[in-house]
Amino acid sequence: VYLIRHGQAGLRQNYDALSDLGRVQAGALGAWFAREGIALDRVVAGSLERQRETARIASATDPHVDPRFAEFDLDQVYRSLAPRLCESDALFREEYFAMRRAMESVDAPVHRQWNRCDITVFQAWQSGAAVDGESWAEFKARATSTMDLIRGVESGEHVAIFTSATPIGLLLASLLGSDDQQAMRMAGACYNSSVTTLRVRAGDVSLIGFNSVADLDDAALRTFR
Repeated sequence: VYLIRHGQAGLRQNYDALSDLGRVQAGALGAWFAREGIALDRVVAGSLERQRETARIASATDPHVDPRFAEFDLDQVYRSLAPRLCESDALFREEYFAMRRAMESVDAPVHRQWNRCDITVFQAWQSGAAVDGESWAEFKARATSTMDLIRGVESGEHVAIFTSATPIGLLLASLLGSDDQQAMRMAGACYNSSVTTLRVRAGDVSLIGFNSVADLDDAALRTFR
């Protein structure tokens, strides 16, 4: 089983779409599969456009969509929590509006960096702050429930799953008996279009490789966001 993070996404205002570089990364992944002689028996993708488009480019086929592999909705978390945090935390309010102003420039680093505002709203959500939408506990349960699909892969079958960084981190943490903190560290390490390889034998899942970018021989193609 190949767990694949989607290619580089768009700007913050339209994150659920591949950037031009993301499409190049997806094409390089497809070329790597061909060079390695890997014939995919099944292609699965989460329901997000950036996941599905990466799958279509890399595999030259339309993937089976499994919404459980979708990333959590950071925009929804912001809509729910940012107004409350702005009221209660003056520093957050200042940094939040500075981030919004910076987003007006397409070249601003804020589009490609995980910043203090992101960390603050994520940690509040992860700690159980109520949101209009999926809670952290619900998201974690959804992401890890996909292990049933992985355990069901048959011997000799090659399955590519196009997903996102946090589901990959949570699946690996579940597999390795690690906690949420370790899950997020693994998620944060994932390159765009990286390949994490699992071996399945009679329902037993082993980690073979993590976060490979062997398909990206040019360092300029390696991105985190």
